[in-house]
Amino acid sequence: MWRSLNLISYELGLTGRADVVKFKRSDVGVKLPGKAGKWTPYPIEYKRGKPKPDERDEVQLCAQAICMEEMFGTEILEGALYYGEIRRRTVAQFTLELRAQVDAYTSEMHRLFEHGITPAPEYKSHCKSCSLVEICLPKQMKRFKTASNYLKIELL
Repeated sequence: MWRSLNLISYELGLTGRADVVKFKRSDVGVKLPGKAGKWTPYPIEYKRGKPKPDERDEVQLCAQAICMEEMFGTEILEGALYYGEIRRRTVAQFTLELRAQVDAYTSEMHRLFEHGITPAPEYKSHCKSCSLVEICLPKQMKRFKTASNYLKIELL
């Protein structure tokens, strides 16, 4: 098991970090130093809350798996999401549809970046428990409309 594995995908233009990667013995996996046989990476993402009504957590985990596929040169079909609030692990299948969502989101992210567009954050109830709320500032940014306006007013 590896913790805090740095990830990169040159194809998607993503970097990140996986919480935990377990390796399951497999006929078609990768060789690991000091381990006999072949092993398939199995990413596990830890979340404090509970499962979301949409697939945002699955998309994140699938993006991590795609990075690992590129890094290790092997296919990863599934991973797991562990939710602390309900103390349960759910399996996420990396379907073609989920992979297409990852591709669409990353393409849109790169388009926004290339055009210098910073999407405005939207304050929602889940923001209260988000570890990034002090960076994102969803309530404050609503007043300023753009990040550049915020910086001009707050830093002067």
